[in-house]
Amino acid sequence: MSKIRLKIAGLSYSQTRQGAYALILEEKDGNRRLPVIIGTTEAQSIAIYLEELKPFRPLTHDLFVSMANSFHIEIIEVNIINLEEGIFYSEIICKREHAKIRIDSRTSDAIALAIRFKAPIFVKEEIMGKAGMLFTEEGERKTGVTETPEEDKEKELTDYSENELKAMMQDAIDNEDYEMASIIRDELNKR
Repeated sequence: MSKIRLKIAGLSYSQTRQGAYALILEEKDGNRRLPVIIGTTEAQSIAIYLEELKPFRPLTHDLFVSMANSFHIEIIEVNIINLEEGIFYSEIICKREHAKIRIDSRTSDAIALAIRFKAPIFVKEEIMGKAGMLFTEEGERKTGVTETPEEDKEKELTDYSENELKAMMQDAIDNEDYEMASIIRDELNKR
């Protein structure tokens, strides 16, 4: 399995899905990014750790770390292994003494734990090829699309040709609107 190492590039509120956040993962040695839509709780857990804040009481991911450490279990890596209908599937690779254990996990939880264990995060090359977006430093390009609310954009995507969608996706990437880019990517993948 060919895999690519990722790092966290950013976390932002999703303009397209209420109560959700976009976790932007980036190739460690490349210029592709992978947007993953995650829930509020997981986003908060990731942000608190990245900002080096100490919550008054342990969060769920912190509790898991304490339990794992108590039983001499370490997370050695996290792998994003599948993508189905816009949902990423991940596994956590744990080690206890000489045994390696694979645990099925939501990607957001796996990443929240990986950063706490300082474990590497990987994605299969085929998933990055399908869902990743090339990030360039080019200037903004106009496609002639009029601005409408995000919900209307999503409903209208079926009206655009594949070339128009690719241009719109590149504009979204250039403007760092990764939520919209991921919606356009999903529409392209449906075709």
